[in-house]
Parts: sequence; C-alpha cells; structure tokens
Amino acid sequence: MELDNIDRKILTILQRNNRLANVELAEEVGLSPPACHKRVKRLRDENIIINDVSILNPELTGNKLTLLVSVEMERDRKDVYDAFKKVVSQVPEIKHCYQITGSYDFFMVVMVPDMQAFECFVDQVLHTDTNIRKFQTSVSLRTVKSTTELLL
Repeated sequence: MELDNIDRKILTILQRNNRLANVELAEEVGLSPPACHKRVKRLRDENIIINDVSILNPELTGNKLTLLVSVEMERDRKDVYDAFKKVVSQVPEIKHCYQITGSYDFFMVVMVPDMQAFECFVDQVLHTDTNIRKFQTSVSLRTVKSTTELLL
C-alpha cells in the first residue's frame, strides 16, 4: 500500500493519541470526517495500523525492574531458533525480543517487579533451555527514552 502525505499525517497524529475523535483528526489533517474515517479504516484493513493499545507506566504497575538480556544459542540452526522464538512469545516477562547479528543471537527486554522475580524467570526460562550456550544480563538504571512512535 502506498502512503501519501495525508496518510502519514494521520498516522503521526494517531501514534501520539489514538483516542482522538475522528472529527478532531479530520480537522487536523484537512479532510471531511467521513473521508478521514475511510482513510483510517483503510490503514487498519491494510495492517498499517496493527493495534490500538494503552501504554502503562511500569513503575506504577509493579514492573519496576528492566533487564536487557543477550542470549547466545548452542547451535546456528533454524529449528533451534524457532523453538526459542516459540518459547519467548509465550513468556509475559519478555516485552521485546530481537533476533540479532553479532556475538549473540537474541536480545530481550525483560520487565519484572524485583530481582527475585528475575531469578525465577532465569530458572524457568533460560536455565531450562538446553540450546542456550550463555546469556548476559544488564540492569537498566533508568529509562532515558522509550517510544513506540515510528518515523514516517
């Protein structure tokens, strides 16, 4: 799907506030409300907009500890990677997981209430996977920047 300037403007605005009323959005982008609604529907139908979510404050919801975990697998094989990706997709503490190049195979962002919860995560997820050669964990001291907004 080709995005024009109006589509990009709509997407930029919705990334900042997806609860904006269609009438207000239409006014900001210079369209009639029906035309704006039609465009937003098309952006959803074409999977440009894939989800509408509320972003929570982790500090106020009990997930005070953010850990950055690099994982090296035992073997460079697709079946090993696929099995790990399947497990990762089901673990709620893992907020982001990227398959990467370099010394490690995966990079994960893990959020838990405290270090004891992280120890349980390590025992239940990382230590039980016999295909993990090693992992390295860094503790985030503070979040400097966190955004879900994409450049358009």
